[in-house]
Amino acid sequence: MRSVGASHIGKVRTENQDKIFFHDHPVGNLKNLYIVADGMGGHRAGGKASSFAVERFVELIEESEQTDPIELMKTCIATVNQEIIAESKENEKYAGMGTTFVAATVSDHKVTVMNIGDSRLYYGNKELKQITVDHSYVEELINAGMLDREQGRIHPKKNVITRALGSQVATPDFFEFEVEEGYLLLCSDGLSNMISNDELKELLLDHDQIANKINKMIARANEYGGKDNISLVIVDLKR
Repeated sequence: MRSVGASHIGKVRTENQDKIFFHDHPVGNLKNLYIVADGMGGHRAGGKASSFAVERFVELIEESEQTDPIELMKTCIATVNQEIIAESKENEKYAGMGTTFVAATVSDHKVTVMNIGDSRLYYGNKELKQITVDHSYVEELINAGMLDREQGRIHPKKNVITRALGSQVATPDFFEFEVEEGYLLLCSDGLSNMISNDELKELLLDHDQIANKINKMIARANEYGGKDNISLVIVDLKR
């Protein structure tokens, strides 16, 4: 199993408020760990939130004696959330900061995924499947049958999220599924909002090395406007 990740500022933003982490070897009691976080808030606040969330989460994972992946991640992310809230109250320049968060770990052919917000995890193996469900206003419209998936991707309120770290509504969702091979793609909405699922499938499942897949995805998102920071981690699940 091997991973590659990258984060790009895009073509519109003046700073990169995303943060990624990818490690194919044990992190505490997890056999590996992959994260994408997309910060939000005023100048510096979003970058502070995403960087703090990722770094503190990894630190807590390393310190914890819990072994069950879901309980371990649930406990650590709850602590991170409370610490972000506390920091935003104590430091005016970070008031209102928050971040999305998607994380995954793989053990014995089982993938465990946690997400808050609209950063996503996809699984690709012949087909592309979105595993996570966005916590967003647009996702609620799609679930209600008022929009289809492609309309949601270009909806003017596509960036309005309903859960985030740094808020009182930060309960994560968890997903588990069995895998033999294929790819995991974790990404911020700077990628998924710019590239359709059909194109993501094409780019993820081509025969290139994963570093080339990442470069092509970033280039394609920028070609389509690069309206947000673009961050992704690809994990090749081959043993």
